Amino acid sequence: MTAHDREHEPEPEPEIETDPETTETGTENESERSGDAGSGPILVPNRILETDAIEPGVVSLLSRASVVLLGYHELPEQTPPGQARLQFEDRAQNRLDELAESLELAGATVETRLVFTHDREQTLNRVADETNCVATLLPNPSMRLEDVLVPLRGERSVERVAGLVGNLLAGLDVSVTLYHLERGDERASAAVLERGRKVLTGRGVDPELIETRTETSRTPVRAIVRTAEEFDAVVMGESDPGVMTFVFGQTAAEVAERFRGPVLVVRRRGDEDGPADDPTVPVERSEDSTE
Repeated sequence: MTAHDREHEPEPEPEIETDPETTETGTENESERSGDAGSGPILVPNRILETDAIEPGVVSLLSRASVVLLGYHELPEQTPPGQARLQFEDRAQNRLDELAESLELAGATVETRLVFTHDREQTLNRVADETNCVATLLPNPSMRLEDVLVPLRGERSVERVAGLVGNLLAGLDVSVTLYHLERGDERASAAVLERGRKVLTGRGVDPELIETRTETSRTPVRAIVRTAEEFDAVVMGESDPGVMTFVFGQTAAEVAERFRGPVLVVRRRGDEDGPADDPTVPVERSEDSTE
């Protein structure tokens, strides 16, 4: 790919990006599906000059996905992005191409973006919005993919969270545990888990590979992280709209910080108004800020 400057404002520039590149393989492109809940590309951000490889467990998780592989390099405020591009672009692009190849060989469809930026959070949100990503992967290392934990909140999030899990794992020999933190209403919790099970089986996940688990806790982050220690990856919905899980206080962000494996955060749809359907009773953040 021949990269060139995108038009940008005069210095200081907030970021500069090379042209996106898309590589299609034999896997079905998510955009060709019929708009099912959970279908769409997954944003996979990497600190490109610090990432040597994508771990095998992460590659397995994304092997049936449409991926937007974002290589970014966050710059000191005083460094112009154009200057950084001249210095680092070739090395960064070569590294990004190597990471993309590892996903393509596993069966994923990959679009790459390379960005030099002063504001990581702004860049992640912009790219996710531009590419209509349905989820963001925080690619913590994972050497294998055998068991996935899927915390579900409420009825509104089941279709998109379980739907994405079904799209990714259908036909794979990977166990899925649907997990719900209940508010004392056992019937409501059972309904959420049963709906999740139906979505998974409807997407082709083997019913024998699906388990369910409920728990009551006033410290949701601690409960999820403790449970996640038994698993290779976590897939969960974001708690609030419009952020890519780097905002402090979000359950998904805090889980990602504490869990050692990859965390796939399914974005909240723009038409989901009002508070998130979190199953946990409200807690003060300080109650759940330490192990």
